[in-house]
Amino acid sequence: MNETEAMISPFRQVLEQTLTHALSYLEQLEQAPVGATVERAALRQRLGRQFPEAGIEATQVIDELVTDMAGGIIGSAGGRFFGWVIGGTLPAALAADWLTATWDQNSARYTGGPAEAVIEEVCGAWLKEILGLPQEASFALVTGSQMAHVTCLAAARHALLERVGWDVERAGLAGAPPIRVLTSTEHHKSLERALRLLGLGTDSLRVLPVDEYGRLLPATLAQALAKEADFPTIVVLQAGDLNIGAYDPFAELIPLAHQFKAWVHIDGAFGLWAQASPSYRHLLRGVDQADSWITDGHKWLNTPYDCGYAFVAHPQAHRGALAQQADYIVRTEAARDPSDWNPEWSRRGRGVATYAALRQLGRKGIADLIERCCQHAETLVTQIGSLPGAQIVWKPQVNQGLVRFLDKGPTATQAQHDRRTDTIIARIAETGEAFFSGTTWRGQRCMRVSVCNWQTSEQDVARAVAAVERVLMQE
Repeated sequence: MNETEAMISPFRQVLEQTLTHALSYLEQLEQAPVGATVERAALRQRLGRQFPEAGIEATQVIDELVTDMAGGIIGSAGGRFFGWVIGGTLPAALAADWLTATWDQNSARYTGGPAEAVIEEVCGAWLKEILGLPQEASFALVTGSQMAHVTCLAAARHALLERVGWDVERAGLAGAPPIRVLTSTEHHKSLERALRLLGLGTDSLRVLPVDEYGRLLPATLAQALAKEADFPTIVVLQAGDLNIGAYDPFAELIPLAHQFKAWVHIDGAFGLWAQASPSYRHLLRGVDQADSWITDGHKWLNTPYDCGYAFVAHPQAHRGALAQQADYIVRTEAARDPSDWNPEWSRRGRGVATYAALRQLGRKGIADLIERCCQHAETLVTQIGSLPGAQIVWKPQVNQGLVRFLDKGPTATQAQHDRRTDTIIARIAETGEAFFSGTTWRGQRCMRVSVCNWQTSEQDVARAVAAVERVLMQE
């Protein structure tokens, strides 16, 4: 064996073996149970091996890893997973992600990964185009909506405090003018953690009521803005809330907030992608006038975990909040360094999978994906909700809907309906045919229906409905 063969063969054998395992998993998704089939104790027993004194051959490590994790992998990569808001992975995106790990670049700086820095620039421009955002906006590729919130709200904090003469990056928050955050009852809890991480605290939140369709109305926001009007203010609006996919009326709310010099931030974790569809983009009218926006790639774009996007209309505030220099870092003139725009230095090149997904789908493919998911969600909610013992709580306007299951007792209480709903959700998962998640919405337990996967088909929907029907008939 020559020196080159000796260097390549350890990788070739284990990677070819891994490819076989990966294809076996992906090709069995249609037949395999969607939910986990083993308990936590069994997984701990299998995986909690004694730490080895001597190293183990790579091929043995991979074979045993696949065996030990079997039954503990949720089938969220397949078309019958309707829990939370989790997309699958497009073939090109998965392959690109494998290459990302193979190339093993630290994509924080252009000098550490030139091609990956450039690919992020391209992705940023493409994403702004497909999402209908200002082309002059800055952007960052981060782990997900949680860190996208942190990125955008750090820029907001910088801009708002700079207006009142406070340098938060130098002086910190002790003694700084307080910032208030106005949002609706439908906000995602990741917003609250972002406020904690940024030192603003959850006491900065002013939570406002919504109308029957889950929307924050102009009169409600105007009244809140008028109180404590001298406070630097961030207004957080929803582009598709997690339970019913509600969209705030951006064309009315954003100009109103700007009258009070507030920074407007849009939580569009999945809902911002509706902009890509001619059938649904009306829900986002006026959203481009905001100051920052977030969304995920690992939801509706169907990139692998983890992948989120942050966009800021004011690049100076964005870079001012996050850029950091060090003597050992080499800068390349005119090159964009990703770490100037996100909270990480050590980071993988998320742009590679994003680039591949956008190219595989194209503009028409993204629109078709959005519209198919919305149609499947409507079918699931309508057909499940029409089964005996089921009730439609919210019919989707996009890809999110709610169903609940009623206790059969003639004098059943709300608590009994809630328990029955949770029981049915669990029993559906036990069938292995489909996976849904639960939520509490307006005081009642519901089964959430969320469709985000590019592979979901009419046959998958029919199997899921049939599985629910069988469970209800057994009750």
